[in-house]
Amino acid sequence: MLDNNDSSEASKALSSLISKGWREVRDSADADLQLMRDRANTFKNNLTSSIDRELENFINSASTSFYINNNNNNYYNSSPAEIDFVKKLQPKISEFRRVYSAPDFRKRILGGVEACHYCCPRGRPTVAALMHFKDQAQGKAIQKEHHDSKEVPPLDVTELFAYLLRQSGPFLDQLGVRKGHSYDGGFWTNFDPPNGKRHVAIVTTASLPWMTGTAVNPLFRAAYLAKSQQQDVTLLVPWLCKSDQEQVYPNNVTFGSPEEQETYIRNWLEERVGFKANFKISFYPGKFSRQRRSIIPTGDTCQFIPSKEADFAILEEPEHLNWYHHGKRWTDKFNHVVGIVHTNYLEYIKREKYGAFQAFLVKHVNNLVARAHCHKVLRLSAATQDLPRSVVCNVHGVNPKFLKIGERIAAERELGQQGFSKGAYFLGKMVWAKGYRELIDLLAKHKNDLDGFKLDVYGNGEDANEVRTTAQKLNLNVNFMKGRDHADDSLHGYKVFINPSVSDVLCTATAEALAMGKFVVCADHPSNEFFRSFPNCLTYKTPEDFVSKVKEALANEPQPLTLEQQYHLSWEAATERFMEYSELDRVLKSSVKANNKGIRKSVSMPSLSGVVDGGLAFTHWFFTRSELLRLCTGAIPGTRDYDKQHCKDLGLLPPQVENPIYGW
Repeated sequence: MLDNNDSSEASKALSSLISKGWREVRDSADADLQLMRDRANTFKNNLTSSIDRELENFINSASTSFYINNNNNNYYNSSPAEIDFVKKLQPKISEFRRVYSAPDFRKRILGGVEACHYCCPRGRPTVAALMHFKDQAQGKAIQKEHHDSKEVPPLDVTELFAYLLRQSGPFLDQLGVRKGHSYDGGFWTNFDPPNGKRHVAIVTTASLPWMTGTAVNPLFRAAYLAKSQQQDVTLLVPWLCKSDQEQVYPNNVTFGSPEEQETYIRNWLEERVGFKANFKISFYPGKFSRQRRSIIPTGDTCQFIPSKEADFAILEEPEHLNWYHHGKRWTDKFNHVVGIVHTNYLEYIKREKYGAFQAFLVKHVNNLVARAHCHKVLRLSAATQDLPRSVVCNVHGVNPKFLKIGERIAAERELGQQGFSKGAYFLGKMVWAKGYRELIDLLAKHKNDLDGFKLDVYGNGEDANEVRTTAQKLNLNVNFMKGRDHADDSLHGYKVFINPSVSDVLCTATAEALAMGKFVVCADHPSNEFFRSFPNCLTYKTPEDFVSKVKEALANEPQPLTLEQQYHLSWEAATERFMEYSELDRVLKSSVKANNKGIRKSVSMPSLSGVVDGGLAFTHWFFTRSELLRLCTGAIPGTRDYDKQHCKDLGLLPPQVENPIYGW
């Protein structure tokens, strides 16, 4: 056991060691700061010398005679008065240096600019405005002497700490440390609504003229959210280069610029909704994957939403958007992120080679990216994967045009006219997974039971030739035709829409057929749960039940939709359901109350769940850095960053310039 003297000596030694270490750190910091000051002084002296030299050259050149040769060959020399005027323009460099080195120089300049704009609202400054600017920027500054301006003041502790936090931002983001509201000029900035409105950004994985659900439904969602005028809305869609457009868009439709495609999208939308939708359309770079038959984002998609608009985000297909996402975490950039699941990817993958193993991996990747990037997930039906923080709710509506068609047909029937003159049809993208396998099997198995039954099929797709060949070999009474818009006049006369697909999440064509007042024969499946409440929806459980439902539909007339049923199918009702189940309505109301009370958030430490989510996000970010791992999991080569063609089409800086890698 140590005595008091030994303890005292040990304490002194420890204190001496700590003091020595602190002195070394302080001396090192002082040396670094002195080096910074020396470099700043050197730069200032070089700048002063350069200004003196340029002014001297300018005055000397102005003092020499020069001539201008005009059409009349007259020669003119500068007058002494002009030379004296130029000399009077030379300022005193010491006074000029005091002005621009003053700490509040920027504030005075901005004040002068604001005053200039106030005096000349049309942009042409008056003499009074310029004199006011002169007084603000020069006169008052020259009167004030700066006795202690010889050295550059060192950074204080708060400035050093703020710089350290900014540099550590990406790492803290992945750990889940939230950057909330703080004082003006603090460590982080906040979303501040420029016009008092909140902002909603809708990000999707497809765009018109590709007639797929992820192109059409987000477009309608943007239009009806903007219609309420309670929030500003931006729709962010993928931009494809010309070679990909030729593979994806139907009827050889291509666009030379994003502006052309935006015009096409807006014209298509306004023809169907009947009002001018006031929202912004932006583009992010994407590439078409033939293997996955979908568009894969390239680069960091969320960077195409400006930080000043990063308030609420709606990710249409959040798993799809984030499979290969290597960029900022969505929940770090946005205050509230809602994902909407459109596609039953696991069902499609199970049909491929080694499908069970692939589906197992994709299931866990979907869970990871949904948990890392979404505060809330909405599943259109229970047919989708059960993702973290998810609820089941149909937040889609139908094009108002289909409801009008149904109203017209119902009115014609009331007048005694024949509303439906044709039998049954099926419409959908012609790939086996979209219900064509089930359809061919049902018709082949019960060909004798459905004797005389004829089915018209409309669709285009990668498997079109194979589907037609299989139907011909089985001698099925099926008439194949090219795909067309479901609202086309040629489809109004059909009475029965048949959809045996079990891979859909929520079939848009089924909802459209019901809106037009037709019978729908579909499988008893979770994807059709929303439609069961409609009397014209006939569901079957067995192949034999399918035959009886088809015969029942052909032998009877469908019931006209009630006003309540029409509203249930509309986008107005779908938008109300979305606001409720996404909790966007609650978040908006709570934010208004918080602003009224003056409550401000500060930097908050993450919860255990937040740390876990941040760890998952960092793991995903780390693995998506590797091009080898991306290629092994099916990514398109070179999609971690956008390419030169995207830079040219969208007017982007190269990725190396847009996202430079800085050292310490």
